[in-house]
Amino acid sequence: MATATPTVRAARGAQVGPLRRRLDRFADRALYGVCLLAALTAGATIILVGYQIVHGASPAISKFGFAFVYETVWQPNFGVFGAGSLLYGTAVTSFFALLVGGPIAIAIGLFLTLLAPRGVRSLVGPLVELLAAIPSVILGFWGLLVLAPFVQSKEPFLHEKIGFVGLFGSPQTTGLSVFTASLIVTIMVIPIIASISRDLFQSVPPELHDGASALGATRWEVVRGIVLPTTASGVVAACLLGLGRALGEAIAVSQVIGAGSKIETSLFQPGDTLASRIALQFPGALTELHKASLFYCGVILLAIGLASNLLAQWVGRRFAYAGAVGK
Repeated sequence: MATATPTVRAARGAQVGPLRRRLDRFADRALYGVCLLAALTAGATIILVGYQIVHGASPAISKFGFAFVYETVWQPNFGVFGAGSLLYGTAVTSFFALLVGGPIAIAIGLFLTLLAPRGVRSLVGPLVELLAAIPSVILGFWGLLVLAPFVQSKEPFLHEKIGFVGLFGSPQTTGLSVFTASLIVTIMVIPIIASISRDLFQSVPPELHDGASALGATRWEVVRGIVLPTTASGVVAACLLGLGRALGEAIAVSQVIGAGSKIETSLFQPGDTLASRIALQFPGALTELHKASLFYCGVILLAIGLASNLLAQWVGRRFAYAGAVGK
């Protein structure tokens, strides 16, 4: 077969060039259209979900107004509803989960980034991420069968030794309590914060580590003086994202929290949260007002969740920008 001459190859290239450019322009527009459609779909979904929840809650909003937020009586048979105790349970379980799970997750991220040998890192890292893949109902079932009896057996000791602080009341017989639910939520938020923190710690330039080590800094001084200050805004944002996960947990919490209806100072008393009350009572709502009140709980939960996510984004942008300006 005769080999094409340079003139023939140039002619073919001249023919293929415009066609390829047209295809590239079409692919560019198609990519832009697909990405724009995906973004609009996500925004429209949020708007539709918010509209549906607010529309469903409108009868309860009209009847109870803002008093629904701080009233604590929930009696469906008498048409009396208040979300104060549910807000309290949601706040306590979420705060406890961040207070305990946040430092643990950050420590896991530091260990996987700076301290663990390569073999241990490749083993522990996937296990931590696998913890996030466990269905919440399975964690709740484990908490009901294993964690609740363990907590119940340790309650007398805590009540005897540090019961004076008011957080550890008289021992309960079942172990189903706000404290048990808080431990379950803690387990669920650790993988999220740990994974994000690990990625943040890995993004710190190695030159900073090497420079500090060359100046004689210990490992703790490197962590305290370089790693944590550099990634502080991202770690705070990761904790706030974990808070969003804690706020919305329903099934696992409903299995171990005990479905209490009062505000108790003791963590070992039964309680309830907004999400678990919705999950348990919505399918069997007694009246339209009952259903609307559950929608009202959903409005409050949605507002808190959106606020925590927006706050996480603001913290990440605001303090990352401040750090860049400071440098």
